[in-house]
This record gives sequence, C-alpha cells and structure tokens, in this order.
Amino acid sequence: MPSDKAQITEGQLAWVLAACARVMRPLVRLALAFGVKHPHLEELLRDLLIDEARRAWLQNKGAEPNISQLSVTTGLNRKAVTTKVREPEDPLPHTEMSAAAKTLTLWLQMIDDDPAHRSLPIVAEAQASSFETVARRASHGNVHHRAILDELVRLNMAIEHEGRAELNATAFVPAKDLKTMLAFLGDNTRDHLLAGVANTLGAEPPLLERSVFAAGIALEDCERIHELVRERWSQLHHELTREMTRAFEEAEKTASGRIRVGIYTYYEDGAAERAEAPAATPSKRLRGRKA
Repeated sequence: MPSDKAQITEGQLAWVLAACARVMRPLVRLALAFGVKHPHLEELLRDLLIDEARRAWLQNKGAEPNISQLSVTTGLNRKAVTTKVREPEDPLPHTEMSAAAKTLTLWLQMIDDDPAHRSLPIVAEAQASSFETVARRASHGNVHHRAILDELVRLNMAIEHEGRAELNATAFVPAKDLKTMLAFLGDNTRDHLLAGVANTLGAEPPLLERSVFAAGIALEDCERIHELVRERWSQLHHELTREMTRAFEEAEKTASGRIRVGIYTYYEDGAAERAEAPAATPSKRLRGRKA
C-alpha cells in the first residue's frame, strides 16, 4: 500500500472497523429496505476497494498500479481485480449539476429580497424579471428554461398557470422523486464523510466538521431543538446562497472548485437501543465535536 499508514496494529484495526460499522449501518438499513442482497453489496465493496486503491497509488506514487499491487493493497485476489474491466455507469444524477436545484435556490433568494417574485411570468420582454431569466442565470444558459420549469412542476415545486410560474416549495427537497432523493443522500453524506475522513487523516488546514450532541433528554426537547436548528439554518442558507451565486457568476469557465455546506439533525428514542444492550449503563451526556 503506498501510504505510511499501511501497517496497522491490531488495536487500530478494531478502531477502524468499528468506525466503518457505525458509518455503514445506516447504509445497510437503506439497502435492506429496498431489497438489496449481499452479492450486490459485495460487488460494490470490491469495486470501491479497487477504485480507492488505484486513487491512493496515483496520489502517493504518481503512477498507475499494476494488478499485483492492487491485489496486495485490497486483499483481493488477482482474478477479482481483473474482473473489474470497466467503470460501471452511475445511474444517479450529480446534484452539483442540477439546473432545477440551482434555479429554485436562486428563485428563493429573489423571494427573500422581494416576496412578489414568488409568481413570475414564464417569459418577459426586455429586462423584466421572469422565470426564463432566473433559469438562464442559474444554469449559465446551458439548460432551456422550459425543461427546468417542467422538472420543477413534475416535482411539485412550482405551479404553471396562464403563462406564469409560481413557487410551491421552501427548499429543493424532491420527496416525490426517489432517484433524486437517493442522489442527494449519496452526495450529501459522501461530502460529510469526506470532511471527517480528511480531518482524521490529518488534513491541513482541517475542514469544518462540528456537532453538538446530548443523550438522556426528553423527546419533546429534541423536537424543540430541531425546530431551532431549522430556523437558524434558514438564515445561514440565504447568506451562503448569495456568496455561492456571486462566486459562480464571477468564476472563470475553467474554474473547477466545488463546495458543499450542509447541516443535519437526527434524534430518536434511545430506549430501544438500551434494551438491546442491557449491560450498558445509561447516563446523561453532553458533548461537542469540532475541527
């Protein structure tokens, strides 16, 4: 393995596997909910091991690894490595490229400045505000406004009536489109984990990765705190949207940087978890993590 962390002690192995188990458990829950079986996950894990091993060799050694090197790095036999002859096609859309999401986000920003923009003519003369101008600005003119509007209407995020488009959402959450929801799940979780992994591996400067958590509090308080986070995120969301929109519009065509800023809240009744592990002693805990 082309890394100084190649040699792992027995204790470190247990730590890493435990962290992987915590990360993978929700993914296994998702997979089982949709009837995904072990062979599907096994093939996926094999392909990811090979992809990441190749990436690590290229990054650390600057050279394409051979079959034997990939086999040693991943622990897969040579036959398993050679069976991955081509890159599988990713069937999910890339959310960074979603013209519909960019348009809706920009539209929400306009409404924050002037609530009258909730309803816009689809097309308008001269420089008057219209859905067409919003879509063109959000997509750099790369996607026709008609296609974007049709997508927002399909997702029930916009309503079209008598030549006007009316916003029908407070955020781009395509709950009625499983494919897009899975794409956002994958992209959002990927980047959250990439930040944490980068910090664990010693990224300099460290990426922002913070959380505050508590156990042993009432579910009603969990719900109240959840609503507080929603309110605060709404304010921050508008600020971030302005900054990202400005950066996007001022960027050179060759600019390749990407950024994703996210926030999450999760809470549940921990009684069931404690029942499954009776040896554990429940205690009130309040911790914070930051980087």
